[in-house]
Amino acid sequence: MKNQTEQLFIAVLLSIFFAVGAQADLAKRIDAILARPANLKVHFSIHVIKAATAGTVYQNRAGELMIPASNMKLVTTAAALHYLGSDFEYKTRVGLCGDTLVVIGSGDPLLGDPIIDAKYNRKTGWIFEDIVRVLKRKGISLVRDIVVDTSVFDDQRVHPNWPVDQLNRWYAAEVSGLNYNDNCVNIIASNAAGRITILVEPQTAFLNIINNITPVSKGGSAIGAYRNRHPNKITLKGKCQTQATISDLAIERPAAFFGFMLAENLARAGIKPQGRVVEKNIAEDCDFKLLAEYTTPISDCLERSNKRSLGLVAEALMKTIAAHSTQDKKNGGWKTGQELVGKYLSDIGVDKSQFFIDDGSGLSRVNELTASAITKVLINLYRSEKWNMYRESLAVGGVDGTIADHFYRSEYKGRILGKTGYIDGVRALSGICTTKKGDFIFSILANDANGLTRLAINDIAKAIIDDVESDLPRKAPATWYPERN
Repeated sequence: MKNQTEQLFIAVLLSIFFAVGAQADLAKRIDAILARPANLKVHFSIHVIKAATAGTVYQNRAGELMIPASNMKLVTTAAALHYLGSDFEYKTRVGLCGDTLVVIGSGDPLLGDPIIDAKYNRKTGWIFEDIVRVLKRKGISLVRDIVVDTSVFDDQRVHPNWPVDQLNRWYAAEVSGLNYNDNCVNIIASNAAGRITILVEPQTAFLNIINNITPVSKGGSAIGAYRNRHPNKITLKGKCQTQATISDLAIERPAAFFGFMLAENLARAGIKPQGRVVEKNIAEDCDFKLLAEYTTPISDCLERSNKRSLGLVAEALMKTIAAHSTQDKKNGGWKTGQELVGKYLSDIGVDKSQFFIDDGSGLSRVNELTASAITKVLINLYRSEKWNMYRESLAVGGVDGTIADHFYRSEYKGRILGKTGYIDGVRALSGICTTKKGDFIFSILANDANGLTRLAINDIAKAIIDDVESDLPRKAPATWYPERN
């Protein structure tokens, strides 16, 4: 009995010794990366835990508040999954109130999203074609007004802390109760014998385009789009030699955009609306007769938010949990969404000093999170029945999403899953490393970042795998230069 007790005691001592040794070696690797000249003025918050035990294997200022950029989306999507459930679906309804065609938005951020449409083999504009088909099948050849009801969300479509000079970018698109095509258009300018022609995709006359592009015969092309105080009046400037494109230009009044395009498509199909496109709540005495319903599962929303970082999804999810916290499921706004996301964090054990929630996507620089708060969110999900769905939403190193072009070497490919973050002066990566000795959850937040910070972050993620799986004497890398990613 004594021998068995002694053997057990020695085994425990050895396990502690090797665990401490492994942590020390990982610390040496990461500290060596942080000691590179390019990283000395960068502020890092880093936390690495072993998923099986939730024990910390490395930390560096893990409790320091940082601007998280798009790592905020991890928290927002986790909270949405918590409040809405894994079976939640957005449901956009189309029907009639008398001879008025009504579209009731659900806040669905992915209606007409090109990537999701490609996933389901749907062509551009499929929803308009389907509405036309339904109307014709019902023998309806005339409608009066087209009413779009966006009352599921409030009327604040732009977050007050988003950068004003970036509101025409896709990542700052307005958030509406009825969204379409990521609330963006593409503009293509072509120079034909010195004459500039403009094509808008998807095709619509919704925008008022002022064409001030100069045709040139040499020197290449460079054009820009500029807003003014009149909604959707866009001035195009620059020069065009052959062809130039502005991709994903965010438009204003997304619900009116959808309603206007619906009217255009109906007219082309011979069902000409006789009235106006109106954005308003449907009347309580409306005898709404459902014609069609279009659904988007929350799994698609998680994927577009986390794997490819579509901010519109995260903001819509934040407003959706706010709307669904009310009895009538209407008027969802950022303020209530902030409170609910904060409550979720508190409920899973994150101290209130570890976060400040401002928006859902991380575009606002007022957001603050710590690395340890993010790892707590991830370990909470990891231990839940929702983990498989959430795991599938993360970008996969060397395979897809925002880290498809990173971690491509065989020893890392497919084994680092996470969410990147990027705004001016901020870089981040949080997620999970899958190793032969178990899973490790990590969060790396960097503020006052520079052009080489992303390389350092990637090397830290690689170091987790290298350290855990190395059977050789471990030492800090001889050089800080990463392999080409």
